[in-house]
Amino acid sequence: MPLRGFRAAGPWGRLPPPLLVVALVACAARASEITFELPDNAKQCFYEEIAQGTKCTLEFQVITGGHYDVDCRLEDPDGIVLYKEMKKQYDSFTFTASRNGTYKFCFSNEFSTFTHKTVYFDFQVGEDPPLFPSENRVTALTQMESACVSIHEALKSVIDYQTHFRLREAQGRSRAEDLNTRVAYWSIGEAIILLVVSIGQVFLLKSFFSDKRTTTTRVGS
Repeated sequence: MPLRGFRAAGPWGRLPPPLLVVALVACAARASEITFELPDNAKQCFYEEIAQGTKCTLEFQVITGGHYDVDCRLEDPDGIVLYKEMKKQYDSFTFTASRNGTYKFCFSNEFSTFTHKTVYFDFQVGEDPPLFPSENRVTALTQMESACVSIHEALKSVIDYQTHFRLREAQGRSRAEDLNTRVAYWSIGEAIILLVVSIGQVFLLKSFFSDKRTTTTRVGS
C-alpha cells in the first residue's frame, strides 16, 4: 500500500508568500504516520517504493495492549533483513536504500494468544528539501528568508514533540484504564468474599447459641 502522499487543505491563499512557502514545504516533506490495530496471532506488513541512495527512517511505538511490545522486521527488495527486533516497545532505525525497489516492513503479534495491540509508526523517506534552494542563487539569504528557515525548523520540532506527547498520553491513558478495570474487579471480588464470610460467621455464631434439646429415656426393669 502506498504510504506517502500530499494533501492540500486550508486557506493558504491568504498567507504571505514566505509563510506560504513554509506551509507548502512542510506538507510536501511530511512523513507517513499511521496508527493501526494489530490483533493477536496476527502480522501486518507495509510496502514502500524507494529509490537507491535515499535515506529512510522507521520509528514505531506500541501504544496499547499486553506488555506494550511487538516484533518488527524490515527487508529490502531482495528479501535481505535490514532490521529485526523481537518484543520491542519502541525503537527507531535509519538506513540508506542500497537499490531501487519495494521495501517491506512488518509488525507481528504472533507471540500473543489473546491480547491485541495498537501500534504507531512513522516512516520517513528522504530528507526534507531546502526551504530556499541554493541553485542559481548568487546572494545570501535575506533576513526574512533566514527567519522563515528558523520558523520552519522550530515548527518541525514542535510537531515531533506533539507527536511524542500524544503517544505518551495515549499510552498512559490506556494503562490507567487497565488499572481502573483491575481495581474494579478486585473490589467486586473483595465485596463478594466479605459477604460470604459475613454470612458464614452469622450461621456459625447462631450454631453456638442454638438450644439443643436432648431426650432421656429411662429403662425400668
